[in-house]
Amino acid sequence: MNQYLKHDEWSIIEEGFDPKNARASESIFSLGNGLMGQRANFEEHYSGKTLQGSYVAGVYYPDKTRVGWWKNGYPEYFAKVINSTNWIGINVLVNGERLDLAQCKVELFTRVLNMKEGTLERSFVADMPSGIKVRVSSKRFLSMSNPELGVIKYKVTPINEKAEITLQPYLDGDVINEDSNYNEKFWEEVEKGFLSNGGYLITKTKKLDFTVGHGMYSSVSVGGKIINEYSDSAQRSKYLGCSYSHKVDKGEDFTLIKYVAVVSSLNVDKDKISKSIKDNIDIALSKGFDLLLNEHIEAWADIWVHSDITIEGDVAAQQGIRFNIFQLSQTYTGKDERLNIGPKGFTGEKYGGSTYWDTEAYCLPFYMSTHGQKVARQLLLYRYKHLEKAIQNAQKLGFKNGAALYPMVTMNGEECHNEWEITFEEIHRNGAIA
Repeated sequence: MNQYLKHDEWSIIEEGFDPKNARASESIFSLGNGLMGQRANFEEHYSGKTLQGSYVAGVYYPDKTRVGWWKNGYPEYFAKVINSTNWIGINVLVNGERLDLAQCKVELFTRVLNMKEGTLERSFVADMPSGIKVRVSSKRFLSMSNPELGVIKYKVTPINEKAEITLQPYLDGDVINEDSNYNEKFWEEVEKGFLSNGGYLITKTKKLDFTVGHGMYSSVSVGGKIINEYSDSAQRSKYLGCSYSHKVDKGEDFTLIKYVAVVSSLNVDKDKISKSIKDNIDIALSKGFDLLLNEHIEAWADIWVHSDITIEGDVAAQQGIRFNIFQLSQTYTGKDERLNIGPKGFTGEKYGGSTYWDTEAYCLPFYMSTHGQKVARQLLLYRYKHLEKAIQNAQKLGFKNGAALYPMVTMNGEECHNEWEITFEEIHRNGAIA
């Protein structure tokens, strides 16, 4: 086993950068708030092996099944929660040279997932090919108190000489799913536009017509002095970005706070998404980074009061049990009966983010014990509202008179896993769900 992470009771800690661990760390250090999730991708450009992943709960795509033959009851599609607009991106240029951890020497690299507070922090020193050194630090959270908001504080500091630093926050909806059955891109652009110190991008899925809007606003300062006017902008299909450039003295901080609103048609009428984006950005700006962070930490504190498990004398076990509690709590909050628990949460594409029988077998007892009857009841309502589809699943196999076969894998109650042996031979899930 590759034991590259430090043991700590409340945090997951990675010290030193090894590209071989990059994709694993992107999963392990992921964040979520029940409404959306984000892999621990770097904000700056990274040309090494990576899996970019930004996910919106309940938004999925019916990817046509790829199979050589069809059997009775075989699902026509495999539903998957899909990679959506990359909202964390911030390109970094140092004297015109792009910061890329795959192309420079990396020193003093540290990444910390603070499970108690629900934050991800990262810091490192980059020795650029040109010889200039910069220190970079970032802090990110997906708000538990304002679940349509994600916030990043990103700071660059020249160490050995003065430098022209350019920070380019952007929204990029031209994304792919690595597990696409036919290498298809799932999104189409609906609308985009620039706002004061930011902009918005609205996209929709090519099937089922889910619509998701992302909006960003950047607050930028050098040495504590606000310089919010961006110097340039860029846009192309499904992409929008701004550029902030400044000559930064040795030892001086160039800081960008990126506020992002993520709004989906599951919760807002499609024709009101752009307004909802602006309203959420206004909320973020009225509160500011510190207040948003404090409210987020308080929300996590309330979760831990009801769900923490203490293990004495074994730090590794203590870290492990809290990691499991953390992942469950950030994946599902029980506020929406249309949502459920993907086996990998918001950490990646495996299992498609779909609902398995594992929810009742393994997760429901946890929520009943830690989150109150209202949260557990939402999980039961999810199955109750899928009963008609379960009856249809049974009919495909010749059962009658209201017999129900709950799906092995589902989004909307219909069986949607593209392996026949799993979908219609593993019928033990009926007993597990009941």
